[in-house]
Amino acid sequence: MYQHTRELQFTAKPEKPDALFAAKFQEILGGQFGEMTVMMQYLFQGWNCRVPGKYKDMIMDIGTEEISHVEMLTVMLARLLEGAPGETTEKAAAANPVLAAVLGGQNPQHAIVSGGGARPTDSQGNPWNAGYIVSSGNLLTDFRSNAAAEGQSRLMTSRIANMTDDRGVKDMLAFNLARDTYHQQQWLLGIQMLVEEGYTESEIERSNGDWENKDAAHVFYTSTNGSRAGEGLWATGNSVVDGEPFRAEPLRPLTEDDGVLPAPDPLQFVTYDGSQGPGKPGNAAGAAAQQAENVVTKVKDAITGDKH
Repeated sequence: MYQHTRELQFTAKPEKPDALFAAKFQEILGGQFGEMTVMMQYLFQGWNCRVPGKYKDMIMDIGTEEISHVEMLTVMLARLLEGAPGETTEKAAAANPVLAAVLGGQNPQHAIVSGGGARPTDSQGNPWNAGYIVSSGNLLTDFRSNAAAEGQSRLMTSRIANMTDDRGVKDMLAFNLARDTYHQQQWLLGIQMLVEEGYTESEIERSNGDWENKDAAHVFYTSTNGSRAGEGLWATGNSVVDGEPFRAEPLRPLTEDDGVLPAPDPLQFVTYDGSQGPGKPGNAAGAAAQQAENVVTKVKDAITGDKH
């Protein structure tokens, strides 16, 4: 359950309207790394969290704070759009071809679609996409994604802040920058606690690590002539997982598999040279044949003990 307080978390008053800057400002609201993304990312992580207590509460608390940030940005956008586009702007553009060209950057949807209000889009008018968010149920990987999201969000906010001299806008963005600075640390400290409390073996995601290819986990492959990448710690240091040394090697095939594809479904009319024999039709008979083959494979794996 959520409750709403009328007062904003921080003041969102520009010194004066600026419709052109508002079009750019949309990026930190509805862009890939905008506040809508982190808000929805944290809320879904919190709703799906299976660790009651401080972890779930922390995720829900920051997700709820991000709702406040989205509200702040939408209010700021509406105030930046006050009176725009107006007759004064049109007359100025008519008298100044250079200004008219610049005004081409104004987002017409602010006037036509949202009536001078914010929209859930990026600076180019692309709708916000739920595919931007990460919510895996694994707190280690989610917290890493969150730290990265806060870093990207802060970078975008910092760049936007450098595009205006409006003191009111800068004051609000100074607050947002500070919150992003704190939130990055929050997620990194969360990872530290997950390790300390035994929710994960290390800061590295290692599910099924007991049967991963151990040798491949210690090699940096270089594919650039004269590459100096092998001088980095990722090639000269030791693994944080098992302490074994890293090494650099030229990228090369580790198999004789040449990647030849299976015969295509004849009902798909794919251009095919016949080298892999007849394809299985994508109908009930073909599906039954594939299912029978899968059953045989599973029985064989059960007998040999092959689990992957």
